[in-house]
Amino acid sequence: MRYWLMKSEPDVFSIDDLERVGVEPWTGVRNYQARNFMRDGMSEGDGVLFYHSSCEVPGVAGLARVVSATYPDPTQFERKSEYFDEKSTRESPRWMLVDVRFERKLARTIPLAELKAQPRLDGFALLQRGNRLSILPVTKAQWNVVLGME
Repeated sequence: MRYWLMKSEPDVFSIDDLERVGVEPWTGVRNYQARNFMRDGMSEGDGVLFYHSSCEVPGVAGLARVVSATYPDPTQFERKSEYFDEKSTRESPRWMLVDVRFERKLARTIPLAELKAQPRLDGFALLQRGNRLSILPVTKAQWNVVLGME
């Protein structure tokens, strides 16, 4: 089992939204490195730190689980979608996704400022300067530190 951090803007899709729907396809990833993490690294059963980004208090808000193998993101084929990619075809899709299932909200959102102040998170991809990817790998040790901060 591996661990991941997946970012979402809460005004677009929040941990509350995931709790309400239960399982959601993680559509709209349009960065090749983030896509490769999903395509090449994620497996059913992997743990997810659900991170609220681009909001007043960014931070880890909950836990989710990967519950599907990777498959083509259908929004790349939908002309009216903001994620449409005219160069992608059904025979050779560019963009992939996984389904994620709600596990639980954290007792409190762990703010980015607290994560940055935690010395045991040195090397955590989220905290690396200039790293703005929406999907990041998390080590088991980092996973345990973050959950210990709850």
